[in-house]
Amino acid sequence: MVKAINILRRSLHSFFKNYHPAASTAAFLALPFSAAALFSQSLAVSSSAVHSKISSRLWLLFDAAGFPAASQFFLLLNSKLSQTILSSISTLPFAFTFLLLAKASVFQIVRDFPPCKRSTPSFVSALRLYSSLVKTQIFNSFAILSANAAVFSLLFLAFNTMEVVHLLSKNSILVLSVAGVIVYSVVLANAMVACNLAIVVSGIERCGGYLAFVKALMLIRGRTATAITLSLPANLGIAAVESLFQFRVMRSYKLHGGFGMMVSWEGLLIAYMYSVVVVLDTIITCMLYKSCKAREGNWQGNDEEKGALQA
Repeated sequence: MVKAINILRRSLHSFFKNYHPAASTAAFLALPFSAAALFSQSLAVSSSAVHSKISSRLWLLFDAAGFPAASQFFLLLNSKLSQTILSSISTLPFAFTFLLLAKASVFQIVRDFPPCKRSTPSFVSALRLYSSLVKTQIFNSFAILSANAAVFSLLFLAFNTMEVVHLLSKNSILVLSVAGVIVYSVVLANAMVACNLAIVVSGIERCGGYLAFVKALMLIRGRTATAITLSLPANLGIAAVESLFQFRVMRSYKLHGGFGMMVSWEGLLIAYMYSVVVVLDTIITCMLYKSCKAREGNWQGNDEEKGALQA
């Protein structure tokens, strides 16, 4: 916990020190993705036709797998997965363009930024990292799908085994559902942390695809709790910004049937806040990478930075 707080403190220091020349540029690069992400969340909630079609297809899949229809866990999981799939599809072009370019700019801030000078990261240099980042992002997508498939396979075996031995009751369904929630949360959290670190490895070490993911797994070995703890502030910040957007922008749209000038500017400001959280989350992950490298003795930073990271 202490190590996570130290990494978070250094991340905030780096963010505020480099905000105007570098981090603001990265935030504006992330702005189109942020706006798409916020609107896609609203689309997933309000678009009942598309959401219901995806939900019905998922429910047919769950029913064919033998999952109990009366379980509240699968009802909530079905609804959440439907929203996530719809939102991910809506933001996919922005995630593979603007978001990756913003992260490439952040990598230059963390990797090349001297502590005593100020410079603006080059957009051309960010483009040079783009190819490896895209490969890693594609592999990360398959890794997340594999993690979901692994959990669903375990649940499929558990429920069908209980049904075969005639032990499937309301109490056993409740116990398995609670266990499923815990296992699913742990597996997905570890997969997301590994994927985020893989993007950082890809940008800093300029390697893409499965190689960056494997290196991320080796770096995070024994430090999973610290990595998950560091991911909590950004996740809470994103959830808060999404709630603010729903309350201030989408609520006004539903009440008045459109966006006024003030609501539009407020929505733009909230999207910028989302971008800042994305940039800060990337910096935190970069600092986690530096901390892991410093612990292994492989980080070739200056003495002052290595000493602070090891403290």
